[in-house]
Amino acid sequence: MARNLKVAVQMDPIASINIDGDSTFALMLEAQARGHALWHYHVRDLALLGGRVLAQAQKVEVRREKGNHFTLAATEELDLGEVDVVLMRQDPPFDMAYITATHILEHIHPKTLVVNDPASVRNAPEKLYVTHFPELMPLTLVTADIGQIRKFREKHGDIIIKPLFGNGGAGVFHLRPDDPNMNALVEMFTERSREPLVIQKYVPAVREGDKRIILVDGVPMGAINRVPAAGEARSNMHVGGKATQTTMTDREKEICAAIGPELKARGLIFVGIDVIGGYLTEINVTSPTGLQEIARFDGVHLERALWDAIEAKVSETKAGG
Repeated sequence: MARNLKVAVQMDPIASINIDGDSTFALMLEAQARGHALWHYHVRDLALLGGRVLAQAQKVEVRREKGNHFTLAATEELDLGEVDVVLMRQDPPFDMAYITATHILEHIHPKTLVVNDPASVRNAPEKLYVTHFPELMPLTLVTADIGQIRKFREKHGDIIIKPLFGNGGAGVFHLRPDDPNMNALVEMFTERSREPLVIQKYVPAVREGDKRIILVDGVPMGAINRVPAAGEARSNMHVGGKATQTTMTDREKEICAAIGPELKARGLIFVGIDVIGGYLTEINVTSPTGLQEIARFDGVHLERALWDAIEAKVSETKAGG
């Protein structure tokens, strides 16, 4: 086993998490079981001072006990350059605040291992990084040009339209060929943001589910299927999608084999990809989820594989440095 590590977890407030579903909580429990020391801080508590990266952090102990799942010590100023690992686990939106956090954490990585690599997180937003693998995707258009959107819809009829940097299924619309709301939707998105939109050919197989596959250091290790609620085009758990047990198809294994080496090369240790009907739709690198659902269905605790990979990388860095 690796030596005991100092681990800082950059996350949303720990009091508000669902301990039965939160992947960060599973990672923290496993780290603690291995003897690693944990600190908790929020991204707002991060500071860059003269090249040093500091956080107003609290040492934390976690336990699987509803209503009493954590104990926080007094706040202290933690120099993140002196810890072994930072888990960057705050939820999106992937906005300028998120991007700024990646720039700050780049000052300490890889001497302090940041998971996932902050530069790669910044360069691989879920709905854009995936476009580097067009042969694996449903046909996709990224644009703010209403003329291009109209042409795409005239050709393909049944489409999905969604914000480029949305998350959790927010702002995802399924427009059937006879739906008259497209212009109004594009206007609404345009008023709210200057960012382009994502328009995809609709994949009817979404009714059978949207598969989340977890890759650890580029290797697929588990999957769940998320089935949308009746009358819903989105399968995200936030909007009523139901997690069900599943296995990987040959096509899904091919997708993982195609992207896995690239993920590993970019230092993306914990990745969750979304696959619908044999098509890759997203590569989630910011704060992937699914660990606890896979453990419940398959009895496989991927947080163990993740810590094995993290510990190996820390040992490799220390040996090289």
